[in-house]
Amino acid sequence: ADTPADAKKARELGAEGIGLCRTEHMFFEEDRIAAFREMICSDTAEEREAALEKILPYQQGDFEKLYEALEGCPVTIRFLDPPLHEFVPTEEEDIKKLADAQGKSVEQIKAIIASLHEFNPMMGHRGLRLAVTYPEIAKMQTKAVIRAAINVQKAHPDWNVAPEIMIPLSCDAKELKYVKDIVVATADAEIAAAGSDMKYEVGTMIEIPRAALTAGDIAKEAEFFCFGTNDLTQYTLAADRQNPDIGKFCDTHHVAILRLINMIVQNAHKNGTWVGICGELGADLELTEAFLAIGVDELSVTPSAILPIRKKVIETN
Repeated sequence: ADTPADAKKARELGAEGIGLCRTEHMFFEEDRIAAFREMICSDTAEEREAALEKILPYQQGDFEKLYEALEGCPVTIRFLDPPLHEFVPTEEEDIKKLADAQGKSVEQIKAIIASLHEFNPMMGHRGLRLAVTYPEIAKMQTKAVIRAAINVQKAHPDWNVAPEIMIPLSCDAKELKYVKDIVVATADAEIAAAGSDMKYEVGTMIEIPRAALTAGDIAKEAEFFCFGTNDLTQYTLAADRQNPDIGKFCDTHHVAILRLINMIVQNAHKNGTWVGICGELGADLELTEAFLAIGVDELSVTPSAILPIRKKVIETN
């Protein structure tokens, strides 16, 4: 659920929390896309930070409404995931506006846009890699999450607001630690400044087979895992799930994915890391029993799938 309205609907249908809030959906709103485009086209870290400062209050407001809708139930907030080219303007009028705002020529902006083009966006400069290149994005999002959580906790002392921050697309324990250290330093500073004792968790999304194979090491740097089952399936099968012909070749593909998930869960639990499932496989009723048998701790599905999945879980248990 990416919006407070979605979260409220999910709660009404019996959800016990939100396992995936995709923050990039918040960036596309009209009142913040211009500032984010300024950030993308900035020349220095200082310019990027100034642009992100414009977005910070909007992100914080979004998260406050989300926490209010959850009424103290957990929500896992995933940091920015898509490659930056998805945010740049395509219309001449919008390119001209951005050029004027940046004090650049239209040609310069077009050159920046061209440089961001990804031949395969799914395997490009996205997810955690964005935070490695531009740590100021992770800092801004961390401030927004923690400030929002602190404000909502103050307003509702009887709730337990404990942020769950998800870093997407981890491939290696070392790179996860690099970004996690940025998140932790920023979060701890915000909590100390507010005189709060708020607890939070930092986890990651397992979407790459290499991450599955090294889950034991990655678990040492993550309080929780969440499977991006859509991407994990595509990477494992070298196939686009949007391709209607893929079923002809991969009728039994779930077997391979379940083996990977089982491997990850076992390694995660050895290190005290809890595991959630999100994506289309999480809502597949035929797989619910398998996930529970493997030991998955959380199923995150779209609101419309909550009732049938909940019924299946109860029947299985």
